[in-house]
Amino acid sequence: MKQYLSFTEEVRHALENHLPVVALETTIISHGMPYPQNIEMAKEVEQIIRDNGAVPATIGIMNGKIKIGLTESELEEFATNKSVEKVSRRDFPYLLASGKIGATTVAATMIAADMAGIRMFATGGIGGVHREGEVTWDVSADLTELAQTNVAVVCAGAKSILDIGRTLEYLETQGVPVVGYRTSEFPSFFARESGFDVDFRLDTPEEVGTLMHTKWSLGLNGGLIIANPVPEADALDHKQIEAVIQQALHEAKENNIAGKKVTPFLLDKVKQLTAGKSLQTNIALVRHNAEVAAKVAVAYQQAVNETK
Repeated sequence: MKQYLSFTEEVRHALENHLPVVALETTIISHGMPYPQNIEMAKEVEQIIRDNGAVPATIGIMNGKIKIGLTESELEEFATNKSVEKVSRRDFPYLLASGKIGATTVAATMIAADMAGIRMFATGGIGGVHREGEVTWDVSADLTELAQTNVAVVCAGAKSILDIGRTLEYLETQGVPVVGYRTSEFPSFFARESGFDVDFRLDTPEEVGTLMHTKWSLGLNGGLIIANPVPEADALDHKQIEAVIQQALHEAKENNIAGKKVTPFLLDKVKQLTAGKSLQTNIALVRHNAEVAAKVAVAYQQAVNETK
């Protein structure tokens, strides 16, 4: 496995010296936001993590290597190259063997982070069970990865375009703890509400870090979700965004959009229908998740160090 991993000096130093590290995905850069907002966001998020006491490790696949941490020029490549492929668990062998460039999804970032020994990951929102998933069987690989890979994911809940109730049921079945960070209600990405409860509410980074350490010390494999609502000032109204999503779903069905193309289509349509407000909200929640992830990573590393 090690021959496929390539580390920046910053990340290598942090891991060798047991410093807190936060993994970041590249799909949000290559497929989630337009240029130049994507590269601006990527650099800003890395700096937020540093400012809060941790080391960022943005992950992607290039030239037959899983890059754990990216240079500035590599970040620019992911932000501008139109041929970047989307990588999940099934795609690793092909992308590495072919030498192509691939942006890691939540699932793929978790896998790479686990290979590198990184336990904390900040993203926007997780994938889940799609609406009408009982018909299409469209279930994100993020959920199966959370069931088996020892990485904690700080997110603003599941993307609003998904069936959040069924997503939470799936996570319960797989034994994945859903922790609300300073909230008792599971957020729905663009909105702070969803109508569904979290499993546990925790209000400090230390509480979350201790829970993570306890889970894995017990040998209970699998990840956990740290659901962190978008800041109130940046949140969209839950009912309003639901109406927009219904319209976007209708258009997707009319245009026979399916598979990997569904999520990018829906998010782009939501951006159009909200006159760009959803993009602003997306950037705000990613920033906020990075800040919380860094603080929890510091607390988790402290908990680990204290038991050595």
